[in-house]
Amino acid sequence: MNIVGIDIGGTFTDLVGCIDGKIVTSKTSTTPADPTLGVAESLRLAECDLPALGEVLHGSTIAINTVLERKGAKTALITTKGFRDVYAIGRGNRIEAFNLWFHRPKPLVERQYTYELTERVNAAGEVLTALDPTEVEQLAKELKRAGVDAVSVCLLHSYANPDHERAAGEILRRADPSLFVTLSHEILREFREYERTSTTALNAYVGPRVRNYLNTLETYLRGASFAGKFHIMRSNGGVMSLDQARTQPVSMMESGPVAGMIGAGRLAVHLGLDQCIGFDMGGTTAKSSLITKGQPAIEEGYVIGDPASGQPMQLPVVDIVEVGNGGGSIAWVDGAGGLHVGPKSAGADPGPACYGKGSMDPVVTDADLVLGRINGERFLNGAMRLDIEAARRALDLKVGKPLGLPTMEAALGVATISDANMSLSVRAVSVNKGVDPRDTAMIAFGGAGPLHAIAIAREIFIPQVVIPKLPGTFSALGMLMASWRADLVRTLVGRLGALDNALVERAFGELAQDGKAQMELNGITGAIADFRFYADMRYVGQEHALAIRIDSAKALTGDTTAVRKAFHEEHDTRYGQAAVDEQLEIVNLRLVITAPRPDTLAEQWLTEPWAPTEDMPETSRDVVYDDPQKPMKARVLWRPSMPAGMTIIGPAVIEEPNSTILIHPGDKVTVTYAGHLIVDIARKD
Repeated sequence: MNIVGIDIGGTFTDLVGCIDGKIVTSKTSTTPADPTLGVAESLRLAECDLPALGEVLHGSTIAINTVLERKGAKTALITTKGFRDVYAIGRGNRIEAFNLWFHRPKPLVERQYTYELTERVNAAGEVLTALDPTEVEQLAKELKRAGVDAVSVCLLHSYANPDHERAAGEILRRADPSLFVTLSHEILREFREYERTSTTALNAYVGPRVRNYLNTLETYLRGASFAGKFHIMRSNGGVMSLDQARTQPVSMMESGPVAGMIGAGRLAVHLGLDQCIGFDMGGTTAKSSLITKGQPAIEEGYVIGDPASGQPMQLPVVDIVEVGNGGGSIAWVDGAGGLHVGPKSAGADPGPACYGKGSMDPVVTDADLVLGRINGERFLNGAMRLDIEAARRALDLKVGKPLGLPTMEAALGVATISDANMSLSVRAVSVNKGVDPRDTAMIAFGGAGPLHAIAIAREIFIPQVVIPKLPGTFSALGMLMASWRADLVRTLVGRLGALDNALVERAFGELAQDGKAQMELNGITGAIADFRFYADMRYVGQEHALAIRIDSAKALTGDTTAVRKAFHEEHDTRYGQAAVDEQLEIVNLRLVITAPRPDTLAEQWLTEPWAPTEDMPETSRDVVYDDPQKPMKARVLWRPSMPAGMTIIGPAVIEEPNSTILIHPGDKVTVTYAGHLIVDIARKD
């Protein structure tokens, strides 16, 4: 089957496909005004015949960028009477205790568009005050008068009994079919009122924009006679149908970056790496994730934006730490003479100064070009020539003159600060989680990742860096390896061993029923689906829980010895201690359903023997590493001409069509039999 993966980032649109058994790639600038144009151009460059494609997999930053840029729909929130301000109040904790400018997350819904309904359900799901349909009908008229485009409905304890939400949703959808309606129980059935409300509001806020984008993209593909499957990458590392993405766009917040981490996990298994760090540097951001035994960590909570002031999202997400530093991050000098890089990005338009589109804001790519690390004649395989003089002018104007620095020193300062910023994301997924970076390897990808990864690895003592094949489009490649996945949850609170068996069995049955409904919606057959149940457990008195795999309701209500042992072991692994005499309680039941891909073409390609495809003579050029006054003569090699088994010692620059790898002095590079590059970092005493 012919398949393609298309990843739309803030700066570039990447494509990787398996066509007639061969890998094809393309990379083109993203068109912010209409991302579909970038998709069309990437398909054209890769010479993909749409009628011959059996499947298109797609990841995009449109959902998360809508939130970060606060460009979502005019959204209303409907909640239970007396709980109007739960969303605005949020949590009482102050994450940054010593930050004088700290502020809490700003709600995406203005208070004037937050409405109440006179209804009440308790935590057991019992109706205390029935919903009045007439009140909902009047509210629907008010929403229409207010010009609201989307509405989120999050009624108190609807995770236990969603009947009132269902009834309200039916009335709202009937009153205005154009209104984007999100009901909290359709997104997640889990307690924690603030996070549940925030997640529901997020879905409604991005819904109209994402739906319109997906409709436009589908119209283009179908109009070009594409008749195959169309799947969307979701934040939990799986894929979902287009229909599900249209109704639950919050599930695709990190769809692009996650795909790269899935691919890095498959590569780690192939290379026998038990623990590694996936590092993805694109044009706008840099992302890191800890991968253990081939699996990126999954977290049951996530904050979009700054950890202190961002928007909480209570859904399973591959644990990725993201910083606003990429190839297009703008360098600037503050009033006190401090040099900064990012988080603002030049994006695809106008892009870096060296793109020649008139920008005078210097970015990381401009600095790399001036330092000799990038070949301006080979950028994007020669499709875009870079203007080094424009890069120098921008660096002089915005960095050199304000700081009294020569051009080369200004450029090195920008690159060094960018590396330091990005190392924070790598530390966050390693050191901050109790993992010694010296016991890991780094798998670096993204258009700019291989250019900066080795400096970051040296900074925090990671001994080895892996540069996979096709690093510049690796996230698109990762999409071709992603399985279908669904995560479902039910809040069920009680002491382990004391829960009513009938209650637990009913919860198990509801999860399985909802899971099968999602399978049917996505065309997944039961024969290939893998059902795995988990219980979120904690010591009595704790706030957060750990997910422990269970086989049946009896594990929680009958003989609980095995599940107790599993929890204590997991707690000891995660936190370094276990209180075996303490009582345990359950707070949620979870079901994870996965279905493997029908093909393994991309994974097979990762391990296929490598053979050079081009014959390009080696050259050399001056490259600045640590001293702007003493550039070093570096070997310049063309990666497609490097045979398996070849080794080199830096300094060197390895160029390929969509990326550049900077090898530092003393570092050893080995080409594996499958064509991946293993870089052993030289230790400095």
